[in-house]
Amino acid sequence: MSYSVGQVAGFAGVTVRTLHHYDDIALLVPSGRSHAGHRRYSDDDLDRLQRILFYRELGFPLDEVTALLDDPAADPRAHLRRQHELLTARIEKLQKMAAAVEHAMEARTMGINLTPEERFEVFGDKDPEQYAEEAEQRWGGTDTYAESQRRAARYTKDDWKRMQAEVNAWSERYDALMAAGEPPTGEAAMAMAEEHRQHIGTWFYDCSYELHQGLADMYVSDERFKAFYDSMRPGLAEHLRDAIRANAARRAS
Repeated sequence: MSYSVGQVAGFAGVTVRTLHHYDDIALLVPSGRSHAGHRRYSDDDLDRLQRILFYRELGFPLDEVTALLDDPAADPRAHLRRQHELLTARIEKLQKMAAAVEHAMEARTMGINLTPEERFEVFGDKDPEQYAEEAEQRWGGTDTYAESQRRAARYTKDDWKRMQAEVNAWSERYDALMAAGEPPTGEAAMAMAEEHRQHIGTWFYDCSYELHQGLADMYVSDERFKAFYDSMRPGLAEHLRDAIRANAARRAS
C-alpha cells in the first residue's frame, strides 16, 4: 500500500510543503510515483518520517537527522535505543522545568516575591508555599484571601523577617504564660489572643473576632496547624483556641 503526500501530511501532522522540502533535500524521498508523477509513500517511508519527526522534536537540525538516519553502521534497534535514551533525558529535563514552573506559580500564588537565597534566609527549611494550593481552594474567592495576597506581594525580605521575629517573640511569651499556669480565660491569655488577632490584621487581613474564632477551631482540628502551635509548647493549640474564644466573648459582652 502506498499513500499520497496529502494523506501522509494528515497522518504525521505536518504540511505538504514540509514533505516536499524533505524530498528536495533527500531527507525523505518517497519510494514511488503515481502515473501522473505524484509522490507515493510506502510504510517504510512512514517509518523513516516518524524517526525524522522524533529527532526534529528533540531539536536536531535536518543535516544531522540525515546523517543519523543514513548511517550504514546503524540498525533499527540502534535507532530505537538512541531514541529511548534521548527521550528519557528529555523527560527528565522537562520534569525539572515543570517543577521549576510550578514552584514559581506557587510563589506568585502566595505573593511571596523573594529570591531563593532570601526565602531560605527568612523561612529556613520551612516551605511557606506548602499549603498554597489548598489555601487557594478553601479561601480563594474571599475578600480576606485577596487582601492577604495583595499585602504579601509587596513585602520585602526585611518585612518577612520582622514578621517572623514578632511570631517568635509572641510564642516565647505564650510559652512563659503557660509555664506560669495562666488559664486561657485569664486576662494575660486573652491579651495574648488579642495580640494574635492584631498580628493577623496588621500583616494579612482585617481579622474579626468571629473569623478569629474560626481560625482558632482550625488550629486544633487541622493536624498541621496543631503541630505548628504545639511545637511552641505542647497543648498550646488548645490553650490558644480557648483564649481566643474567651477574648471574643469578652469583646461581645
